[in-house]
Amino acid sequence: MARYTDSVCRLCRREGVKLYLKGDRCYSEKCSVDKRPFPPGQHGQGRRRNSEYGQQLREKQKARRYYGVLEKQFEAYYDEATRRQGVTGENLLQLLESRLDNVVYRLGFAASRPEARQLVRHGHFLVNGRRVDIPSYMTKPGDVINVREKSQQIERIKVLLENAEQKTIGPWLELDLSSKSGKIVRLPARDEIDTPVAEQMIIEHYSR
Repeated sequence: MARYTDSVCRLCRREGVKLYLKGDRCYSEKCSVDKRPFPPGQHGQGRRRNSEYGQQLREKQKARRYYGVLEKQFEAYYDEATRRQGVTGENLLQLLESRLDNVVYRLGFAASRPEARQLVRHGHFLVNGRRVDIPSYMTKPGDVINVREKSQQIERIKVLLENAEQKTIGPWLELDLSSKSGKIVRLPARDEIDTPVAEQMIIEHYSR
């Protein structure tokens, strides 16, 4: 599958916000957004005038890069969000938050979504006792995500589990460090999702 392989810090600079794609580095003084708060490239520091379409496109790209999904995947999530009852924008964010790689990250079992995606692909997690290695796997309320017993002996995962205790998780999740597991209690409400996007502009982009 196609995947972005260039510097992820360029993505944050292009969108003008921290997308937290580099884990701990994003919280340090080495963060590229803090050091160079302008878009990458030769004309990055020039004047920018975005049209309405341009603003809508940027919001869509920001959300897509924040969750690490491809264009075709993102369109599929939008189509599913429109079919569901309720507010389309909130439905879209709930679908993205329900991805297994995002849930692993939200529980503190990974320092960033890219790392969570890699750990899931390597088969380090169980969902309801079954090994799942698909980052886009859609979890649902009631699902329990466990770190595999063998995986708990890996040094990097040991560090992540130690740090997970200090991480604040959303009220829609439950974390049990004694069993190295987390549970999805319910779908998150919009005010519980800290994604820095204006989802209404994304809906307007696709509604053109």
